[in-house]
Amino acid sequence: MASIAPDHATDLLLVIDVQNDFCPGGALAVPGGDEVVPAINGLAQGFAHVALTQDWHPTDHHSFASSHAGRAPFDTVDVAYGVQVLWPDHCVQETEGAAFHPNLEAGHAELIVRKGFRREIDSYSAFFENDRRTPTGLAGYLRERGFRRIFLAGLATDFCVAWSALDARREGFEAVLVEDACRAIDMEGSLAAATADLEAAGVSLVRSTDIAIA
Repeated sequence: MASIAPDHATDLLLVIDVQNDFCPGGALAVPGGDEVVPAINGLAQGFAHVALTQDWHPTDHHSFASSHAGRAPFDTVDVAYGVQVLWPDHCVQETEGAAFHPNLEAGHAELIVRKGFRREIDSYSAFFENDRRTPTGLAGYLRERGFRRIFLAGLATDFCVAWSALDARREGFEAVLVEDACRAIDMEGSLAAATADLEAAGVSLVRSTDIAIA
């Protein structure tokens, strides 16, 4: 494919949840999660505008298996907004696990979107909580700043990155997912399912080598 040159006026790099708990040794480690850091650092050098998301849970968050007696991580329960996967306790507010990976170089990021801080609602997407009705405010911010195309990278491809990319499309933005700057959990075919949904929604799937970094 032809090389993509970021537009410094209307493109933004959205880095999803590159936090210690999602990297090797963390409470909910994505396989190879720390491998995204060099790729994201390289991408960030080529974007004038960068935003980060940060999972930011209270200690008793409803998505934690520890909040449900007799339940184990990766069990599922029915909640008001559908089926909820139960996770190990992770990205608890003000803990080292919730901190960004120490080697992430995105000091010029203009916005950090914290999500999952409401006890009763999990949050994968950078745009909406999982009830699909409660917005984070990101879409309005992007519109007011005049951004049109969102490049996405981070963790995990088949959950928070994919949900964010799909919501970017629903909100009327172009969305480009940089595959080698992401890693997946791939739980019971979740990566293949997410990829099919992304392609159907018109999300462009590229590699970092397809992006011309000046």
